[in-house]
Amino acid sequence: MQVSSLNEVKIYSLSCGKSLPEWLSDRKKRALQKKDVDIRRRIELIQDFEMPTVCTTIKVSKDGQYILATGTYKPRVRCYDTYQLSLKFERCLDSEVVTFEILSDDYSKIVFLHNDRYIEFHSQSGFYYKTRIPKFGRDFSYHYPSCDLYFVGASSEVYRLNLEQGRYLNPLQTDAAENNVCDINSVHGLFATGTVEGRVECWDPRTRNRVGLLDCALSSVTADSEINSLPTISALKFNGALTMAVGTSTGQGKIFTSLEPEHDLNDVCLYPNSGMLLTANETPKMGIYYIPVLGPAPRWCSFLDNLTEELEENPESTVYDDYKFVTKKDLENLGLTHLIGSPFLRAYMHGFFMDIRLYHKVKLMVNPFAYEEYRKEKIRQKIEETRAQRVQLKKLPKVNKELALKLIEEEEEKQKSTWKKKVKNLPNILTDDRFKVMFENPDFQVDEESEEFRLLNPLVSKISEKRRKKLRLLEQQELREKEEEEELEGKPSDAESSESSDDEKDWVEEVRKQRRLLQQEEKVKRQERLKEDQQTVLTPQFYEIKAGEEFRSFKDSATKQKLMNKTLEDRLKIETKNGTLSVSDTTVGSKQLTFTLRKSEQQKKQQEAEKLHRQERKKLRRSAGHLKSRHRRGQLFH
Repeated sequence: MQVSSLNEVKIYSLSCGKSLPEWLSDRKKRALQKKDVDIRRRIELIQDFEMPTVCTTIKVSKDGQYILATGTYKPRVRCYDTYQLSLKFERCLDSEVVTFEILSDDYSKIVFLHNDRYIEFHSQSGFYYKTRIPKFGRDFSYHYPSCDLYFVGASSEVYRLNLEQGRYLNPLQTDAAENNVCDINSVHGLFATGTVEGRVECWDPRTRNRVGLLDCALSSVTADSEINSLPTISALKFNGALTMAVGTSTGQGKIFTSLEPEHDLNDVCLYPNSGMLLTANETPKMGIYYIPVLGPAPRWCSFLDNLTEELEENPESTVYDDYKFVTKKDLENLGLTHLIGSPFLRAYMHGFFMDIRLYHKVKLMVNPFAYEEYRKEKIRQKIEETRAQRVQLKKLPKVNKELALKLIEEEEEKQKSTWKKKVKNLPNILTDDRFKVMFENPDFQVDEESEEFRLLNPLVSKISEKRRKKLRLLEQQELREKEEEEELEGKPSDAESSESSDDEKDWVEEVRKQRRLLQQEEKVKRQERLKEDQQTVLTPQFYEIKAGEEFRSFKDSATKQKLMNKTLEDRLKIETKNGTLSVSDTTVGSKQLTFTLRKSEQQKKQQEAEKLHRQERKKLRRSAGHLKSRHRRGQLFH
């Protein structure tokens, strides 16, 4: 993978390296990969991503799954599936393709503009229809609301083909002799065409009238620019509702970055919502470039992000590290204008590349006072080093001053220890932006009076006293001397060592003392709570009973609450005593549990009503049976 950089923008070429012939067997390919290091190190994102001779145009479908490219020889179109990373299908054509457009989200609807004035329509299954335009076409765009295709080319007219009616409509008459490119804004539908005179004409498809004219050729020419011919519009693209990018044949515009492959470029396509760039070249192999500044890698090759991050962590020499980019003005200052056209200068964009060694030699010869400047710079560096060695006042933050002082002391001790032995450099909290708020926001102030802090830090009192003394000294020193810098006078090393030993001995005593203090504070708090409880007057509370329920007593709810607080085992024992639950052993050895649910008052009333209803129905049936039997007897008797 080749890496180049211009204007501090890194470009990763993913298609560089040797390509293996298709007619080689798998065994020979594996043998070549073992022998050749370049073949083994190459990155092949998509298998067989190339044309037989030349690639002319390349585009990506709207859903991002398919990459379509046209080329020769013979004229053909190839479709690559990014989900499978391989070739999906290939179709041969009658003539070379000037440009094409994907009308659907996938590859099911494609329109090709050929160099013999033919327009060819393809569906998912293959060729669908073919028609012809009056003049040779150069570009076309599709207007989705009206289903119109707008064709521009070697004519002043813009031809319109309606796909719904299947016929040509009246063309748009422009003021240009010829039109090179066109585009339609996807937001409001404005149609724009770029002319050979360097103008951009904007048309409203609804009224078929021209609504604007931009003269880009005159505005691009300035006093500093060198132009041999009139700039013509060679590229045109809308970005959103109000932004439009225009490219000229002479290359005016502000340069973001550039790439210069070994062969000429025919077409460039940016993969949507990513930093991947696809190019159609005058070579069988199609180019794939990844520019992380433009966006992330596509979903089907997301590993490129991790790969480029690893390369940035371990930087290697880029393509242009041994060369210096100079403009024509730089060459005039160095007196090297006579080298233009020689092998010492390589023309690139608006300047030249020259060997960095030659550049340094010429610069030393041209500037005789370089040694004096170098000497002054060294003296200035020495002065800065001596200033850094002086003891400086410690600027402490407003919040958590003692914690900041503790961290500063630990950092100083760590720096002293590095002189004796190697210690791993860990990040400092004071300089880390992630903990910046901890020393700025008062909400993060450490509460030293809290119980947790006092128990976790039993010797905090003595240590904090030392730091408070240092803080006072620092504050006094800041107030006294704002311009001069003085060293702080500390305690001797013997006193510090004795104090550290005393701290170790008094550890247990200090912990006990802190616990006693905490117990006394807790006792005082309890007494205050009792006084408050005695002073408070209890007021009666009233409860409302729901409709349909009977009030028994508060004891039932209390017993229910107690029962719910008990464990499952205790509840089972109580319920077995009451007779609502029975547990028995089965023949298999397991336990069998039977229980009865308690019925509510409403359920009991409902059951009683159902029982009465059933009894009344039985009575009615009996009475009806008696009447029928009497009736039969009467008929027999009669």
